[in-house]
Amino acid sequence: MPTRKRFTEDSYRKEPWFRSLCQAMLSCKNEQEMGDFLRDVGTLSELQAWGERLEVARQLSKGLSYREVARITGASTTTVTRVAKFIENGPGGYRKILHVNRHHRMVSAPANAEKHELKAQSVLQKYLEKK
Repeated sequence: MPTRKRFTEDSYRKEPWFRSLCQAMLSCKNEQEMGDFLRDVGTLSELQAWGERLEVARQLSKGLSYREVARITGASTTTVTRVAKFIENGPGGYRKILHVNRHHRMVSAPANAEKHELKAQSVLQKYLEKK
């Protein structure tokens, strides 16, 4: 019985299956073709999760708090935190698509009610940066 391929953070880009998937996606000529291809390779739950993550990234890039993004999108705070981590420290896919830079949160003089939340997020970001 063949062993199942396992992607790792260090090697996934070199894996022939991943490269083939990227090439297949690049071969789509328009949104309809891409939609058809994605529907063939992904379950509706996977497609919904990918769309949700992109919307979370959009909202975070606007400078909204994690809690506000979770409320607007219906995503879990775990998902919001994971997306934020990839915006900050990932290979740059979200940043390129959304035209945002690292440190995506636009922190201006927050209202008193938001100061506590920003402090909590800062602690969370420091924790994620240590990992």
